[in-house]
Amino acid sequence: MSTTGATAESDPLAALGALPGVAESVESVRKAVDRVYGHRIMRRRSNEITSEAALRGARGSAVLAGADWALEEVRRRSDFSGDGEARTVGAALRLTAEAGQLLSVWRQSPLRVLARLHLVAAADKDDRVGRPRQAGEPVDDPLVELPLPGAEEAHGRLEGLAALLVAGSSAPALVQAAVVHGELLALRPFTSHNGLVARAAERIVLVGSGLDPKSVCPAEVGYAELGRAACLAALDGYVSGTAEGMAAWIEHCGKAVVLGARESTAVCEALQRGAA
Repeated sequence: MSTTGATAESDPLAALGALPGVAESVESVRKAVDRVYGHRIMRRRSNEITSEAALRGARGSAVLAGADWALEEVRRRSDFSGDGEARTVGAALRLTAEAGQLLSVWRQSPLRVLARLHLVAAADKDDRVGRPRQAGEPVDDPLVELPLPGAEEAHGRLEGLAALLVAGSSAPALVQAAVVHGELLALRPFTSHNGLVARAAERIVLVGSGLDPKSVCPAEVGYAELGRAACLAALDGYVSGTAEGMAAWIEHCGKAVVLGARESTAVCEALQRGAA
């Protein structure tokens, strides 16, 4: 995502980076990410770390969507067409695999990417799949406990977000990722799978920004560890639009990235012990 050519007037995301506590969150994330990338195992076996992070991230995202499966169960299964939890885990795995293929498209058309993510998550031929919801269409996202914006408002805010992202911002990657995640959860622009799509979109921002280019710091792991209640409380702050609420949401997202980075650092340590 470009970070050049934006003025203070055209770059409202940059102002969020100056909120109290945000700089500290950004620095904490940077140190955690640097710790992973500086690990000797990461330098030699990064593909293995990336693959493991993808699996653990998908599992974490599925947990937040109501499918709390053990990691080894996710690892061993090959058929996810059974009950609702199995389909949720399958959707999370598909999104994780798809997200890495959409980085170049995201820079030009975030809305196209979001539509594609929803199509991949839903994996059916319903005519509501792969497009924002229309007036009167229900939303099946019971785990997000917020008033649902009308379809017209959701469309307008989604287009505004996309315009900001395409224009580019000097805001830190964490801030941009947190806004994308928070806005998608608040709007729930699709008829289903909005949480899964929001976390996949956040992952695209973190990778595409260069903060985590090898995708080894799965924030989804951190969100699952912090728990749904903490996520919903922080999201209330985002939706409030206050400086304190926005800062608290960004801090929450930063904690999740730090925990994801620590997860991969632990994987590196385990591989190092096994290789010793």
